[in-house]
Amino acid sequence: MKIALVAGEASGDQLGAGMIAELRTRVPDAEFAGIGGPAMRAAGLQAWHDSQELAVMGLAEVLKHLPRLLRLRWQLRKRLLAWKPDVFIGIDAPDFNLGVERWLKRRGIRTVHYVSPSVWAWRENRATKIGESADRVLCLFPMEPPIYAKHAVDARFVGHPLADTIPLEPDRRAARHALAVPDHAPVMALLPGSRMGEIERMLPVFLDAATLVAQQLPSLQVLLPAANAQCDAAIRSRLLPQPELAARVRVLDGDAQRAMIASDVVLLASGTAALEGMLCKRPMVVGHRISPTTYRIVTRLGLLKTRFVSLPNVLADAPLIPELLQQDCTPEKLAAACLRWFGQPDMVDALLPRFVEIHTQLRRDASARASEAVLELIASESADSSPAAIAP
Repeated sequence: MKIALVAGEASGDQLGAGMIAELRTRVPDAEFAGIGGPAMRAAGLQAWHDSQELAVMGLAEVLKHLPRLLRLRWQLRKRLLAWKPDVFIGIDAPDFNLGVERWLKRRGIRTVHYVSPSVWAWRENRATKIGESADRVLCLFPMEPPIYAKHAVDARFVGHPLADTIPLEPDRRAARHALAVPDHAPVMALLPGSRMGEIERMLPVFLDAATLVAQQLPSLQVLLPAANAQCDAAIRSRLLPQPELAARVRVLDGDAQRAMIASDVVLLASGTAALEGMLCKRPMVVGHRISPTTYRIVTRLGLLKTRFVSLPNVLADAPLIPELLQQDCTPEKLAAACLRWFGQPDMVDALLPRFVEIHTQLRRDASARASEAVLELIASESADSSPAAIAP
C-alpha cells in the first residue's frame, strides 16, 4: 500500500507522524512519501520536500512566495501521479493541499483532508468546496462534522492528538526540574510562532512585553522555545542588542510543551499553540497581528464569522483568555494582561477546570481513529469500484 502525505508546518508534521505510526501498526509494509518535517521523516516518510517550504501565512506572504509555491505544487502533482498512491492525505495547509487534493481526486486518487479548515470561523459554504477536494475530512473538533453534514460532505470527528499525549494534570514540578527552573521563580513562556513570518512580526512585541513584565517581577525567567534551527537563529539575532533581557531568556531547542507546563503564564500567538497551552493547563494571553493588507481584506469583506480567534475561547464559546489583536497587540497591553494572571491566583484556579473539561472532550485516541478512517475509505472504495484509470 502506498500512502502519500503532505504537511505544511510544525503542528502538521506532528499530526502526520502520529498517523504514520498508527498506519504502520495496521499495514506494516505500507510505503509513505510526500512532504513533511523531522517528525514525519523519523516515523518513516520518504520526504520529497520539507514542510518548511509550505510554511507561509497571510495573503501578503503567500503572494510573495506564490511563484515558488506554484512550482512546488506542479512538481508534487507530477510525482504523485507517477507514484500512484492508494490515498493522498493533506494535513492542514488548506491553501496548498485542497488544490492538490481536488486535482488528484479528478484523476481517480482517493483523498483525505486531515484538520478541517475553520469553516466555523469563516464561510460555512466553504464546506461544499472542501468536499469537492476531499473524499473524507478528518476533524479535530466536535463542532465541525455537523457543518459538513449540512453540505453532504463525509466528515469524522477523530479528536485531537495533543489531547491524547498531554496529561490531564501535567506535572509542573517535573517540567521545572527538567529545565532547571527553581520551583518558586516567576516564569513566563513566549511562543511567537513557528513560521519565520510570525517570528519577524511577533517576537519584537513579545520581547518588549516581557521586558515590561520583568520591571514588575525582577526575578522573572523567560522560556522561549524555537521550533527549528532557522527560528533559533532569528530569535538569538533579535536578542543580541538586548543583553539585559537576553540574560533572563532561555532559548530552547523545541520543548514547547515542557516550557508551557513549567511556566506561570504563557504569551503566544493564536493557533495550535493556544490549544496546546490550554491542554498544558496554563493561563495565557493571545497576542496576534496579521499583515495590514490581509487585515483590511478580512475586515472589509466581513470574512470572520466568530466572536473569538483562539481555540480555547472558541471551544468554550466564552472569553476564557484575553485576545489582543492588531492595534491592541502592544507591549503595554500584553504585559498588563500577563501581570493580571501573575497577580490573581484565584482567576487561575477558576480557569483550570474549564480547561480540563475541554481537554476531556477532545481526548479520543485521534491518531488511531484517523488511521482507521483512512483505511476504511481505501477499503470501501476498493470494494465499490474497479481501479480508476489515472489520467495524465
